[in-house]
Amino acid sequence: MTAHNSPSLQDALLNARLHDPFVYLGMHREQRGYLVRVFRPHDEHVWIRTAAGFEPMTRIHPQGIFEWRGEVMPDVPYRLRIEAHARHSMYEVYDAYAFAPQISDHDVYLFNEGRLWQSYRMLGAQTVRHGSTEGVRFAVWAPNAERVSVIGDFNRWDGRMHPMTVHHASGVWELFIPELLPNSVYKFEIRNRHSGEILIKTDPYAQHFELRPHTAALTPVGSEYDWQDQAWMAQRLHWDWLHAPLNILEIHAGSWKRHPDGRFYQYRELAQHLVPYAVEMGYTHIELMPISEHPLDESWGYQTTGYFAVTSRYGSADDFKFFVDACHQAGIGVILDWVPAHFPQDTFALARFDGTALYEHEDPRLGFHQDWGTYIFNYGRNEVKSFLLSSAHYWLSEFHLDGLRVDAVASMLYLDYSRNEGEWLPNKYGGRENLEAIDFLRDLNVMVHVEFPGALTLAEESTAWPAVSRPTYVGGLGFSMKWNMGWMHDTLSYMRQDPVHRRYHHDQLTFSQLYAYTENFVLPFSHDEVVHGKGSLWNKMPGDSWQKFANVRLLLTYQMTWPGKKLNFMGNEFAQKQEWRVNHELDWFLLQQSQHAGIRAALRDLNHCYKNTPALHQQDFVAEGFQWIDCQDADQSIISYVRSARDGSFVLIILNFTPVPRTDYRIGVPRGGAYHELFNSDSAYYGGSNVGNLGNIASTSQPWMGFPHSIAITLPPLAGIVLSVDPAVNQ
Repeated sequence: MTAHNSPSLQDALLNARLHDPFVYLGMHREQRGYLVRVFRPHDEHVWIRTAAGFEPMTRIHPQGIFEWRGEVMPDVPYRLRIEAHARHSMYEVYDAYAFAPQISDHDVYLFNEGRLWQSYRMLGAQTVRHGSTEGVRFAVWAPNAERVSVIGDFNRWDGRMHPMTVHHASGVWELFIPELLPNSVYKFEIRNRHSGEILIKTDPYAQHFELRPHTAALTPVGSEYDWQDQAWMAQRLHWDWLHAPLNILEIHAGSWKRHPDGRFYQYRELAQHLVPYAVEMGYTHIELMPISEHPLDESWGYQTTGYFAVTSRYGSADDFKFFVDACHQAGIGVILDWVPAHFPQDTFALARFDGTALYEHEDPRLGFHQDWGTYIFNYGRNEVKSFLLSSAHYWLSEFHLDGLRVDAVASMLYLDYSRNEGEWLPNKYGGRENLEAIDFLRDLNVMVHVEFPGALTLAEESTAWPAVSRPTYVGGLGFSMKWNMGWMHDTLSYMRQDPVHRRYHHDQLTFSQLYAYTENFVLPFSHDEVVHGKGSLWNKMPGDSWQKFANVRLLLTYQMTWPGKKLNFMGNEFAQKQEWRVNHELDWFLLQQSQHAGIRAALRDLNHCYKNTPALHQQDFVAEGFQWIDCQDADQSIISYVRSARDGSFVLIILNFTPVPRTDYRIGVPRGGAYHELFNSDSAYYGGSNVGNLGNIASTSQPWMGFPHSIAITLPPLAGIVLSVDPAVNQ
């Protein structure tokens, strides 16, 4: 490289405006030899190692620019000996500008095309070897920057010290800093090319951050985690999730349990306590509310600032790997709540990252969520697509996660979401659909299902958008499943009614069968239903205390036997009375009371019944798995139906939504035989009144409700029963 001595370059360096530091710093070929130039503003003397030993460099500027000239090129990378101003101590370093950029043009091209699914391996801070020298390679996308620098404790947060070089017109900046220690604190200092504005930004691709409220990223610490979940990962490759039981416990890691002094459980402690609990309760999966890095506890994790970082609140990345591994070894899958719908306005993070609307839209009619006070990603920008797809890839790849629950999908699909006339811009066809977001979601789902067979994507989508959980090749969005928000709202609305009035709202129980098989549905009672004044499940129920508990048991019986996969938020399983509070653990003391312990016992048994009974899960997504016995008994607020497995085995479900016991209640049955109770939510063991059907119930050949046989049963009050035929007894 030819030496450049232009005063303008020197001034640019000293004024932190040097666009291409390798033009001025580092080693250059001259007519009579070689020039090495370094910038050490906080050091007294600098020497460079040559074949003759360490030779002094000449200070050519009082602010710390040093030069060496010689006829013989020093060994590359050349080493510097430094005498610092303050410490008067001697130490040696390699010069960062002795190392050429490493990132390939091909990777940069794929990133700019929106097709680099592992951009987290290119951008951010990477521990790498450059030749024989180990160090940290920093890279960041900032296309509207005049200059980008790495700053941290290691250079006194001085943006002049480590300016980065840019890859042509790609907007990707890079610098290798040799021998930088793990856990070094760093950020990027960015000067906007148009305004000259200086911004201090955290690394969008950082994989480790300081503990809040601090916001700097940390250089990588090598992971030595030894995974032990090979058996789980192998069986997941061939997992038939369409026909398998899926029963999800949704938790918030910071408020499931806490230590007596208020400290969070760490990931390894959650592995010790949460995993056995989930196994005992019969759940198949744990869904974690966002554990990607976020600055504010009260955001529940949905205001994400670290899309590639496990939050340090609960431990390290290896600690989280330990948690996932423990889940897998115990037969429990792990799903992460992932938030590509919006990001916060925090000035240290993605917002106006290089002084422009880079990750978001410039126009607030496209780029700002009025409901949440957050920015909307510009899904049509290729580099943003690479960023988000890589985030999804990172969590599934690095942490062996079994799925992503995608938050707020409806807000992504509609340009007029929660906006009045004149507050949104139509798409190029004049419609309200966000075409770029649709393309992104399809790309996301294709990537997940191709790269991670057996991993799930679940959409929280609250509208009637068609084919959310249908393959992209038939025009769908490609999600594995969709939350059934309509079923959830109708069901909770119905359960709030006093039983004397439920007869007038009977259609809220039955309506969902009209659309139940248009999507692969999950039936959710999530965190959103037990906050913000909505009341806990227990508080939603009408009646006195006994009726409230009975209604909760009935509600859970309905959920666990209705077509669709299942999700419950922590605390639902023992009828938490208070709304969820993010800064407190669940009210575990309630389990000392028999009624709350009874709710947990009831759901535990329901969970195991669901998991172990093929008729309750094999045909959740097809009409062949469900048949009404009677959907019209509104006067008595009773519904009854058959759930069937693929081999023809079946169970009967009868639900009584009034506090009136019904004796000699006749229902039709598909075949003759002796029937017995698999489950009765009114059992005294669960805190009920113990009304039910002891022993076998013999069918008769009396036709009823279109079935060739029938049985007469006793229906307990505010309760549901599950009946199974004994195949050994026929008539």
